[in-house]
Amino acid sequence: MEASILSKVVLPLSLFIIMLGMGLSLNINDFKQVGKSPKAVTIGLICQMVMLPLIGFFVAIGFGLSPTLAIGIFILCLCPGGVTSNLFCYLSRGNVALSISLTAIVSLITPFTIPIFAAIGMTYFLEGGRTIELPLVKTITTLIAITLVPVGLGMTIRKKWHNVAQKAEKPVKILSMAFLFIIIGGIAQQNWDNIPSFFAQIGMAAFILNVVTMLLGYFIPSFLGLETKDCVSIGVEVGIQNGTTALFITSTLLEDPVMSIPAATYSLIMFATGAAYAYFWQKKIT
Repeated sequence: MEASILSKVVLPLSLFIIMLGMGLSLNINDFKQVGKSPKAVTIGLICQMVMLPLIGFFVAIGFGLSPTLAIGIFILCLCPGGVTSNLFCYLSRGNVALSISLTAIVSLITPFTIPIFAAIGMTYFLEGGRTIELPLVKTITTLIAITLVPVGLGMTIRKKWHNVAQKAEKPVKILSMAFLFIIIGGIAQQNWDNIPSFFAQIGMAAFILNVVTMLLGYFIPSFLGLETKDCVSIGVEVGIQNGTTALFITSTLLEDPVMSIPAATYSLIMFATGAAYAYFWQKKIT
């Protein structure tokens, strides 16, 4: 698959469909979970928006990643949650309402936080006078158009045509997953000769990042007194990232396929660890 088709057509379309699918599964009551469980939502958001990027930052430094790969993994950590996390939360028998609420709230916040913190990360990791521009206003506008707009559209469809939304929700989620694998395959094709080298550099870092964030996402809320199902949900929300958004930023907005390698690698790893996490909690929670 040509790089231009992948980054300019497939990625934006897939992200739009994924966010539309998210909107189809949401209603206004999902946002009211903040009032019902303010402690759980607050802890979850802090873990997602503060702890996760910090861990990503230190993993990038600790593994001595090249600047391009370091930026890629840092941007990934700025894109928490997503439709996939809701699925794994359900499979793990966690608090699905909490998971959906965190995903909904994060989807409203990240179009504004990603460009700001990504710019800070690029300033830190780039060296030797090299610069990569991420226009703030354009990036925020683009992310709003391709994330918030389809979420709003999906919620509107659910409100006005509930039966249509229910029937479309599952096919849209399946299509979203298919698009993600197509994107990962396209990135792999573009960098086929360098994949062994990239995986040697980023594979262990991505795995450690995934496992550490998922475990801390569970144990920190547990230490702070949340119920087991809430802790399980936050563990999923912190450990399962929105890889499609990260791929869109690195491949389409920054136009750097190498920078996309961490998100593609992590996306593959998180399906395996997410399945193991779900299997464990299915046995523990009745």
